[in-house]
Amino acid sequence: MTIAIYGANGHTGRLVAAELLARDQDIVLAGRDADALHALAGELDSPRVRVHRAALDDPDALRELTAGSEVLIHCAGPFTRTCEPLALAAVAGRCHYIDHAIEPKPVKWLFETMQGPAGEAGVVMIPQLSFYGGLADLLAAAAAAGLPAVDRVTVGYSITGWRMTPAAVKTAELLIGEIDRVTYTGGALRVGPVDIRNTVYPFPPPVGPRSMIAPFPSGEMVTIPRHVPARTVESQLTASTFEEEQIFTSQDAAPEERARTAFMVAVQVVAEGGGGRTAHLRGGDIWWVGALASADAAVRLLRGEGPGKAGVLATAEAFEAEPFLRRMAALGAFELTL
Repeated sequence: MTIAIYGANGHTGRLVAAELLARDQDIVLAGRDADALHALAGELDSPRVRVHRAALDDPDALRELTAGSEVLIHCAGPFTRTCEPLALAAVAGRCHYIDHAIEPKPVKWLFETMQGPAGEAGVVMIPQLSFYGGLADLLAAAAAAGLPAVDRVTVGYSITGWRMTPAAVKTAELLIGEIDRVTYTGGALRVGPVDIRNTVYPFPPPVGPRSMIAPFPSGEMVTIPRHVPARTVESQLTASTFEEEQIFTSQDAAPEERARTAFMVAVQVVAEGGGGRTAHLRGGDIWWVGALASADAAVRLLRGEGPGKAGVLATAEAFEAEPFLRRMAALGAFELTL
């Protein structure tokens, strides 16, 4: 049984490949650059590795890739541009699909467009099962468990030392330049102009209160309302993250440099009428944490340990939130406080 990695020669794809091989998993390295893929296969030096060249504008090659794989992990951003052809190919090939998207619009497109086709094909599609989006989705589900009504879920990201890949820079440029943004307010998903503001998020120690950019355009405002009965969902990012000198100038950084991040992801779940709960996790290397999450989930899908239904699902719909987070913590991904 095979797991395909699209965008395998990128930083995230390489980390995913290493995690899957550590689990004795057969993998296919896929993407548009055959030379880079073969070079990576040579570095990995494993009989479990195959290479498949497939450009995004070659539906036949993409269909051949998914038809020969049980799960596809899509790592090639910006997902605003790459999500649709890979998702269509996954359904056509009856192949489960996981991606590392951060942008809300392709996540929204998957839920609105691919829900029926995925169900009919009998496949599970899980967008943004990665550092951004997926962890917050799980944290919100764990914190909100048992609450009958939720007024607001606020996600706070504190990140230092982020070194962007070339694809991440392109994604950031797209998101920063957007006029119409996806928001979830008043119990409804909306797309339109949004005023960007500064606020303060009360991170627990040792981070403490931080100045934030709000809203931060990540896809959990699409996924969290699917399983948390909230009227408003918003994500925020520390303003200092984009003030660091290296963030946009580190496209050629070595892997060990990219690993030198520090993060905290926290959620506030405010119940209707007051009160509520908080949860957070803290660690380093956002790239490896995302790769670990997607690789572990893909193997669980292969083993039949995923959801009992097909379709497009949020991470916390596909897997029980608290056990998934505790497993990640046990693997050394982060320190978890629920």
